[in-house]
Amino acid sequence: MAESPVPFWFVLTVAAAYGLVFGSFLNVVVHRLPRGMSLLHPRSHCPACGALVRWFDNIPLLSYVALLGRCRACKRPISPRYPLVELAAGALAAGVIARFGLTLIGMEAMLLVMLLLPLAFIDLEHHLLPDILTLPGIGIGLACSWVGGLAPVTDALVGAAVGAGLPYAVMVTYRRLRGVEGMGLGDVKLLAMIGAFLGWRGMLLTLGVGATGGALVGLTLIATGRGRRDTELPFGTFLSAAGCVVLFAEPTMLRLLGWVRP
Repeated sequence: MAESPVPFWFVLTVAAAYGLVFGSFLNVVVHRLPRGMSLLHPRSHCPACGALVRWFDNIPLLSYVALLGRCRACKRPISPRYPLVELAAGALAAGVIARFGLTLIGMEAMLLVMLLLPLAFIDLEHHLLPDILTLPGIGIGLACSWVGGLAPVTDALVGAAVGAGLPYAVMVTYRRLRGVEGMGLGDVKLLAMIGAFLGWRGMLLTLGVGATGGALVGLTLIATGRGRRDTELPFGTFLSAAGCVVLFAEPTMLRLLGWVRP
């Protein structure tokens, strides 16, 4: 086989650069979508003073460092969420290309991580998982399965159905036993979306990893006096992070569990 004329490190660098730029847009999604604002208008501006962000102050990562994390106009701190989202988007984009290559499956994986990333941060800040991201995500995952995506079509259909049904049953049972909500419908739709992309095995792994992560954080908060048993945690954030972990590590996880995909 002839060797590619383009070095692989260059492909990863370009993917990371595109990820950083798209991460800048995802910051707009994270900030504006929960507030019911347009994603296109007005132009990017400081949330504190309203000053427009000039193009040279809107370069992913570099502008945040150059400005020392403060608005050029009012000098108020800029949330560290902005560089974190950009950095995560760049790393995930490069990771997807390294793991799946420039393939149909790679494209589907890229769509998945770029949906999970804003969902994780929106739920972290607002305890909200917007339908405008999760519901189309379910459709995209199922559509990709029909053309040879991450999961076979049957696995994707079962994953979406069980991903919705399992947490919904838990939610209803918890509400009847305790009289309060244990999770929201947003978590139900998010897990259905993950099942549509990763199939039922990937969905169950995501649920297990996410629940474990949430439990560990909750216990840590209680042990340090920063939380109580009824402290509400953003379960969607844990599910989103777990979905990314499973996307990259599912084959290894299945082998370790003796639960290999046929």
